[in-house]
Amino acid sequence: GEMGGEGEEEGEGEEGEEGEDDESEGEDDGEFKLPTAQEEEDETKKVPQREMLEQRVQEVLRVLVNFKERRGEGYDRADYLDRLIKDLATLHGYVPFLINLFLQLFPPAEAIEFLQANDNPRPLTIRANTLKTRRKDLAQALISRGVNLDPIDKWSKVGLVVYDSTVPVGATPEYLAGHYMLQSASSFLPVIACDPKEHEKILDMCASPGGKSCYLAALMKNTGTLFSNDANEKRLKSLMGNIQRMGVRNAIVTHYDGRIYPSVFNKFDRVLLDAPCSGLGVISKDPAARLQKDEGDITRCAALQKELILAAIDSVDANSKTGGIIVYSTCTIAVEENEATIDYALKKRHVKLVETGLEFGVPGFNRYRGKNFHPSLKLTRRFYPHVHNMDGFFVAKIKKLSNALGPDPETPKETKVRELKAQEKAKLSAATKGKLEKTKEEEGGEEEKSSETEDDESEEGEEGEEEEEEGEEEEEED
Repeated sequence: GEMGGEGEEEGEGEEGEEGEDDESEGEDDGEFKLPTAQEEEDETKKVPQREMLEQRVQEVLRVLVNFKERRGEGYDRADYLDRLIKDLATLHGYVPFLINLFLQLFPPAEAIEFLQANDNPRPLTIRANTLKTRRKDLAQALISRGVNLDPIDKWSKVGLVVYDSTVPVGATPEYLAGHYMLQSASSFLPVIACDPKEHEKILDMCASPGGKSCYLAALMKNTGTLFSNDANEKRLKSLMGNIQRMGVRNAIVTHYDGRIYPSVFNKFDRVLLDAPCSGLGVISKDPAARLQKDEGDITRCAALQKELILAAIDSVDANSKTGGIIVYSTCTIAVEENEATIDYALKKRHVKLVETGLEFGVPGFNRYRGKNFHPSLKLTRRFYPHVHNMDGFFVAKIKKLSNALGPDPETPKETKVRELKAQEKAKLSAATKGKLEKTKEEEGGEEEKSSETEDDESEEGEEGEEEEEEGEEEEEED
């Protein structure tokens, strides 16, 4: 602790001393040595010094770039990476698990750029609501109120980036009248990829607080039907508030667990699944995440996402005249929650990946930690704070090839037969269930299990047929 204010120079001095003699010889660049266990122990007792750590990080990077030439005697690559992980974790305030994850995704120098980008907030962006105004008119109105803004970028016709403002951007008359939505640039992307058409039936499976739903409605020009669903009751309030403020009139707000949506309705033209995730793309908004996230968070999210993506696929009608599309997005950069989830869906359902229609973004991973994914995963797109100056994000666009509940094709006729059978079975099990009710009360345990499984099947079945009829009626209307 006695270094006090001088810390910076002295810290650097100490680091440099060992190498000083070599430097005079010219090319040898000075030996850089990893600290011994004792030195590391001593370090923890001192106040960590940014300058010393930053310099050591740079030295370690230098060694890693040309490892054969520059490594210290008796050390291997893992020792240097371990040092790098510890120092970056201290410098940027993360648990080492996350630093390690970032180093699996990026080369070391790029991982550091990513960490630095997370230390700065993303620009504030808003979306002009074309149901009520045009971007040009909105920009002029806001400029006259003292907002300093610009169009977001060539990829969006409706986005504006706000640099600074003399008025609160979330409380202007224009905001309250629903002329725009505060919306991060990354959340435009899944909607653009979804590419909704007028008069379609579309599901936004995890919709709160409604930025994507309202954008979908605007692209649909308030025609067709938009189901905006959220499983979390507390979040429905903001969803309905935004839908009303933005003048969306084609939306139905529902409150279901997305995993059972196929039993609610399964003849959508498109489904947007912006899945719940570990949020590793939005660390700049959620600084606490750096020290709290662990492997368990990622594993739990990934398990739920796998269930949700199958439900999203099963809610879409492969025989839709205009769609048959599922868009999957997350605000995380973890492969387990992105490419791995999509790879799972490709194995479980008769679907294929298609181009996202987004003209930028980094192609998804084909292999990761020795696991190979389907080659089409390069059609998915990743977005990064340090590359695109927007939240870390992932977008995949899926085309449903048939309504099979497995990976093998199924003709429309076969679907019909399967759904009819399921309906018959459902009627039977409903009848049996009635008889079982009484015995269930007396016996408890065992019966309950069996009737629950029947229940699942009956839901599947009923859903099948009702939908079939609904679908036909609606076609007649069209």
